[in-house]
Amino acid sequence: MNTKTLAILLIGFVLLAGCAMPAAQATPTQATPTLAIVTSTFVTTATPFSLTLTPGAITPLPGETASVPPGTSSICADPQVTALIESFKTAILTSSGTLLSSTISPTRHMDVAFFRNGTVLTYDPVQAKFLFETTYEADWGAEPGSGAEKIGSFHAVVVPELVKIFNQPYTLTCNEIKHGGASYDISWPYKGEFYSVYFPGTQANGNMDWRTWVIGIEYVSGKPYIYALMQFFWEP
Repeated sequence: MNTKTLAILLIGFVLLAGCAMPAAQATPTQATPTLAIVTSTFVTTATPFSLTLTPGAITPLPGETASVPPGTSSICADPQVTALIESFKTAILTSSGTLLSSTISPTRHMDVAFFRNGTVLTYDPVQAKFLFETTYEADWGAEPGSGAEKIGSFHAVVVPELVKIFNQPYTLTCNEIKHGGASYDISWPYKGEFYSVYFPGTQANGNMDWRTWVIGIEYVSGKPYIYALMQFFWEP
């Protein structure tokens, strides 16, 4: 066999081998899911918008007086303060977020405790505008007696109890917590001044349905605002 014939045979073998080899398969690719993160400063549906403190974590701000000597109170004789409480009452009874917002401290904001030893939530004036419409369900702590967790929005949990007390005969007392019979020590955990809104209960229920809401009040640039709201009632 001459050289030319050998070369032709070798070329033929290479071509046959190329035809027999499987074609290269493309590697399948899988789309990677993309997580979209949306940041919002305030959402009125299901986004938490308040600072939650653990029970017992109420800390008075520096500069607060430990007590108010008789005759030296800055709020008890000030008609601005009673007008403030009246505005707060109107805001609750009419579900006015704008009016409620105007009563809240612009510097310290407003702590809200549905239970005396429950969770404290803090709302600033901007958030307060939406408290009658937001669906955000907060954890207010455990129910006294049953221990069941109280879950719900501000307008579903707090507002009905405020409406109830404001729609019944109540007394307004400065720097003193008026209350009925209680199985625990009733005290104001802050060092600032306050008013108590007290409903004495009914004889039909042995006055065990008494209820008190305490409203903490401070001055900002000479004007009174609410800095805290806390509820007391008979507990089993």
